[in-house]
Amino acid sequence: MSEQNRAGNKADEYKGKAKETLGKATGNEQWQAEGKTEKTTSKLKQAGEKAKDALTSDKKPKAP
Repeated sequence: MSEQNRAGNKADEYKGKAKETLGKATGNEQWQAEGKTEKTTSKLKQAGEKAKDALTSDKKPKAP
């Protein structure tokens, strides 16, 4: 499930970046703000996934 979350978060990041860029190109401040928000939210979710992976990987038994 974690890999799916990562891929989805990365896709959201690119979507936000595209929306922000399109907003800048057209002068649409609302799209710029929405894109920035989507990009930031996505990056925070990615950081959360990394932290979760770091915490759960310590609990897995190590192979001999």
